[in-house]
Amino acid sequence: MSSKQKLYIETLGCAMNVRDSEHIVAELSAEYALTEDRSDADLIIINTCSVREKPVKKLFSEIGKFKKQKKEGARIGVCGCTASHLGKEIIKRAPAVDFVLGARNVSKIAQAVKERGFVQTDINHDETTYQFSDSYQNSPYKAMVNISIGCDKQCSFCIVPSTRGEEISIPEDMIKKEIEKSVAKGAKEVMLLGQNVNNYGRRFSGEHRKIDFTGLLQSISEVEGLERIRFASPHPLHMDDAFIEEFANNPKICKSMHMPLQSGSTEILRQMKRGYSKEWFLNRVAKLKALVPEVTIGTDIIVGFPGESEADFAHTIDVMRRVEFDQVFSFKYSPRPNTPAQHYKEQVDDDTASKRLERLQALAKEILDKRMAQAVGSTEAVYFDELRPEGRVAGRTDNNRLVLVQGSEELLGNTRKVKITQSHRMSLDGEIVE
Repeated sequence: MSSKQKLYIETLGCAMNVRDSEHIVAELSAEYALTEDRSDADLIIINTCSVREKPVKKLFSEIGKFKKQKKEGARIGVCGCTASHLGKEIIKRAPAVDFVLGARNVSKIAQAVKERGFVQTDINHDETTYQFSDSYQNSPYKAMVNISIGCDKQCSFCIVPSTRGEEISIPEDMIKKEIEKSVAKGAKEVMLLGQNVNNYGRRFSGEHRKIDFTGLLQSISEVEGLERIRFASPHPLHMDDAFIEEFANNPKICKSMHMPLQSGSTEILRQMKRGYSKEWFLNRVAKLKALVPEVTIGTDIIVGFPGESEADFAHTIDVMRRVEFDQVFSFKYSPRPNTPAQHYKEQVDDDTASKRLERLQALAKEILDKRMAQAVGSTEAVYFDELRPEGRVAGRTDNNRLVLVQGSEELLGNTRKVKITQSHRMSLDGEIVE
């Protein structure tokens, strides 16, 4: 029987937070084993997001639940972006919390666990922040690897620069070593993570080989045994021709692109300080689709940004119709602390924003249903990585569509040809043909 204590971790937010949680598990693995039963945990950690107000509210709601459900003597820790910007305020508002650790400090989790009330929220460290004693992956078949930390953009609505600090690129050799370790454990697919991955190489904390994101993709492609490369998220401003051509021509790069639009209105994009126009975004999409007809494109959209008129919103709808996004993460604008937009005058009322969001989401569903139906009858290469109920196995096509087939665990970690037989809004059914 294991003598280890039990760790329950809840992750709120983006893929960066998911990867941070993997790092936390690795750092605590000598003393703690994961459990899915929080009432049986000796240590409960909530790894938080603060991009919108809703996840912050959920944090304090979850703390209240955990306080009631945790066993006697169990401790609660809060990590991540909300920890970075609220710090000691979390413990004041929720005394059940034993320690707080900011998003840039996950390597210090073992120290935090030992020191009750420990608060570490510094946001500017070098790449050694992401050097860990061990590694852990939620899935043995695919890995997430940070290539940069922090963000130098000054988008007027975004809290990330004040919670994750200035942008620093992780050296190429560290990235490749992390990928090689994952491949050695059985992973054939890697997801590269950064706030703006294609801004990679702008700043290193020491003397390292100068290389941009396109060069990094070429370098990573040399890793033997690695079959698929994905990344999230590129910034439309930095999608130059060299990057798009590498995406199109490199057979290891999966043909799925997440391009955060945020708004289709050039005027609103200017107010958001995004650095590109509606025309530039559409130009980059056109080049992508010309070189890679099968590409799928996802996006993020904010509705109800301060000053957004019906005409501005109509531009967003126009981009939606012209691009036909395969995935849309859409939200009402949420004022965030330490951001210029919270002080903008012309705030859009909630009712107007809600109605616009409903219209946008209805269109997104219509487009997605159409796009998924177009896949029926095609034969796709699917990399399987997850068992599902009722004897089914799930995997992804090269362009990131979720496919389910009847099968067993023998499919896991393998790529097979699958004929698509039926479409649903979020997934496809298929039959293995070879």
